[in-house]
Amino acid sequence: MRNDIHPEYVDSKVTCSCGNTFMTKSTKPELHVELCNMCHPFYTGQQKFVDTGGRVQRFSDKFGNAAAAVMEREAADKEARRKAAEEAAAKLKAERDARAADKASKAAKFEVTEAVKSGDASADATEAPAEESAE
Repeated sequence: MRNDIHPEYVDSKVTCSCGNTFMTKSTKPELHVELCNMCHPFYTGQQKFVDTGGRVQRFSDKFGNAAAAVMEREAADKEARRKAAEEAAAKLKAERDARAADKASKAAKFEVTEAVKSGDASADATEAPAEESAE
């Protein structure tokens, strides 16, 4: 077995970002940590915001406005769908009105045609006896 391959194990001073310090054993004489038993949410029951190197700030800069952009896009899509529905309803109403007008004009033509046919028949009926009586 080789000798002197393991590092020295010394008393170490651990310093937390909250200011708490305690002693432990380690290979380094001094350690710096962000959370300890005095400030960890599991032990304290309080929420603590830890931002290592501005990562949260970079994330919010990159994606912070994404929710607002999605909301604006959804509102624009909803408005476009509403306008499309209104246009489709107006087009459908115009088509219905055109069909109703077409139907009304055909009905009027039919009435005129029927009146002419029945008028011709009655005119023939009234003219025939007049001709016979004239002879």
